[in-house]
Amino acid sequence: MTPTSPAGLGEEIEGRIAELLELTGARANRDLLRDILVTGLSLGRIDVSRLDLKIAASALDEMERAFALFARYRGIPKLTMFGSARTAVSDPLYAQASDLAARMAHENWLVVTGAGPGIMAAGADGAGTAMSLGVEIRLPFETTSHPELAAEGRLVEMKYFFTRKLMLMKESSAFAVLPGGFGTLDECFELLTLLQTGKAEPAPIVLLDLPGDPFWEALERFLKGEVTRRGLVDHEDGALYRITDDVGVAVQEILRFYRNYHSRRFVGSTMVIRCRFAPTDSELAALNEQFADICSPKGIWRTGALPPERAGNDHLELKRLALEFDRRSHGRLRTLIDTINSWPRSS
Repeated sequence: MTPTSPAGLGEEIEGRIAELLELTGARANRDLLRDILVTGLSLGRIDVSRLDLKIAASALDEMERAFALFARYRGIPKLTMFGSARTAVSDPLYAQASDLAARMAHENWLVVTGAGPGIMAAGADGAGTAMSLGVEIRLPFETTSHPELAAEGRLVEMKYFFTRKLMLMKESSAFAVLPGGFGTLDECFELLTLLQTGKAEPAPIVLLDLPGDPFWEALERFLKGEVTRRGLVDHEDGALYRITDDVGVAVQEILRFYRNYHSRRFVGSTMVIRCRFAPTDSELAALNEQFADICSPKGIWRTGALPPERAGNDHLELKRLALEFDRRSHGRLRTLIDTINSWPRSS
């Protein structure tokens, strides 16, 4: 009998996989590439339909093309803008979305949209082709409003909404959501769910209203009056988003989030918060008093880069705070980040 690997594949197949990886020239992350190949081969050993296989193959192909697009812009901050495809060019919302995109592009942020009409086109118009990326959904009744993005190689087309949403959310450091229908609300609530559950990294979400036409304020009344009142979300989860009808306030909300806070990383049970400048003794004491409810009894402490961070050369120049976060109170975590960003100095 042919010996098998822990994944159930024979040693000969494992050897062939290693040969294939060698032939492709893959050097980094070969363990993960091997897992992808093993998963694909394993689909041939179970009773899946041809449709199932087509979904898996198409989804992986779409992700590969999207990863390749975004890899060219790694390290450049990105704002994803969501909103209705039905918004007319003459609608004041269109001008507002274009203004927001233009201001963020001026701050050297790339603007990512769904590359369709309406608010998506407004975002690309405002930012300009050189500061835009598009992740387009293939629909029979909708075509891209920005073929120049495709001509410049700054657009990827997708068949599935779930792969499209993955790329629109995974790659960005901030989000702006303008009024829209089912699709926009789906994207908005998925964003909030990802942040509320810790499945996405902390990021600012701005819900941008039109002055005198409070779309998001009306939704918030429902959220507070029904959803929060019934205990279905925590009161603190309201910190995960900001509603405004002022584009200048929206820009400042996004930029302020990264004024001091840079990123976080888990090392075992310890959450490391990377900052541009460290707290004073009194600021650290205030953090421990205000946020004791989301930490272990060890509290919050200063730290240098931990061994896994040093091994990966992971932003070693930054200051660090550490805590054993309860991994549940993400609304409170956002408030902690806001507090870190409020410390009155710039370096």
